[in-house]
Amino acid sequence: MRVYLPATVPMLRSLLDDGELGSPPLRAFAVTPAVREWYVTSDVEELEYAALREAAAASLRLIDADPGAARRRVVVVADLPDAEVTPKPELERAVVELSAAVPLSRVAAVHADTAEAEPAVRAAANVVLEADLGSDDAQFVVDGAEGYELAWYATQEIGALIELL
Repeated sequence: MRVYLPATVPMLRSLLDDGELGSPPLRAFAVTPAVREWYVTSDVEELEYAALREAAAASLRLIDADPGAARRRVVVVADLPDAEVTPKPELERAVVELSAAVPLSRVAAVHADTAEAEPAVRAAANVVLEADLGSDDAQFVVDGAEGYELAWYATQEIGALIELL
């Protein structure tokens, strides 16, 4: 199953240094049965894009929690055995829990913000928790960051990407 893991630049560094990402249980996003049911008329690419966007939004919360992280959203895309992925529809339609760390060999790509998104992401990370609690003003700021598309990077470009950030 293809999963989308919210991450930060320091997490990318750990992925390269340790050869794996995170310690279980890990929360990620995927095209779950609940997502397929909700978006009945969408094709697979649209569903995967929705899961990617959910992971990008979750990346904001990780950035907020790590003052030293670059103010750019990061999403790690990995293909994992179905047995390692458990849908958690009680949390959100696209949320899954991973039972194992994600090895670098399973990473298909990385998506990350480009430089022009950094001011909007910085502002959004500063208010993301307020938006989660229902602040319309904070949500407006978060929506501003979501207006930026994430760039795609192949796995062999992760080291160079880290150097850029």
